[in-house]
Amino acid sequence: MKLTVIPAGTLKLDGGAMFGVVPRTMWSKLNPPDEQNLCTWAMRTLLVQTTNRNILIDTGIGNKQDDKFRTHFKPEGANLLFESLQKNGISRNDITDVFLTHLHFDHCGGALWKNATTDEVELSFPKATYWTNERHLKWAMQPNEREKASFLKENFLPLLEKDRLRFVPVKQNVEFLPGFRIRFYYGHTEAMMAPLLQTENGALLYCADAMPSQWHIGMPYVMAYDVRPLQTMKEKAQMLDEAVRKKQVLFFEHDPVAECGTVRREPNGRIVLDQVGALADLLHF
Repeated sequence: MKLTVIPAGTLKLDGGAMFGVVPRTMWSKLNPPDEQNLCTWAMRTLLVQTTNRNILIDTGIGNKQDDKFRTHFKPEGANLLFESLQKNGISRNDITDVFLTHLHFDHCGGALWKNATTDEVELSFPKATYWTNERHLKWAMQPNEREKASFLKENFLPLLEKDRLRFVPVKQNVEFLPGFRIRFYYGHTEAMMAPLLQTENGALLYCADAMPSQWHIGMPYVMAYDVRPLQTMKEKAQMLDEAVRKKQVLFFEHDPVAECGTVRREPNGRIVLDQVGALADLLHF
């Protein structure tokens, strides 16, 4: 199994929303906000290559957004997803599977693409099977008021209508394929999927929005976007404990600086960040 980081651009989100109850005086030193209190965040996807499959985990925002959307979130690098794949010798037609951790717009928006020539919305990856789970799709189709602005049906309904969407069973630690297992989390949103990837160099947990950055390792750092913040804390504690015990590398989808990180347990039992850096530098156990 080969893993390659695929950048998909950046967006801006309110610092208070991203850091929750942590005071601005603390989080602003980590990711300094602009005059509108917006911080820049990465949209970092991952290409998983096996003998006969090219699997893309998440897709970023894409290019379908109108001016009102762009004013709110200021996305940059709309073409970066395709460009990043091309730099690694992968075309749109080479992707066999698109694995969507969840259906918030910054994770699945790039699943569909607006053709600049025809002005039509088409599949970003024409030959790919797109994956979610039925429990999460039902949640996204009937969103609560808290998440309504994050679930944009134009990002995933066409996949269903085109019969390109398939479902993984909602079963903890289910095997998607050899070396690719799925963990389910319920704090950020219902049945979010986090791939656990076992390579010859070690294990990598794609944290998605359970821990979107290196700073969210700290227990109080829970996003205000999370529908069940106390559940997030429990899930995060379990993730970190396993990461220490099994020496897993953590993949940060939104960290503006670090692709990945590792953690260690201090003598008092607290789990803290150990190393941060590029995937290629840390996945070498």
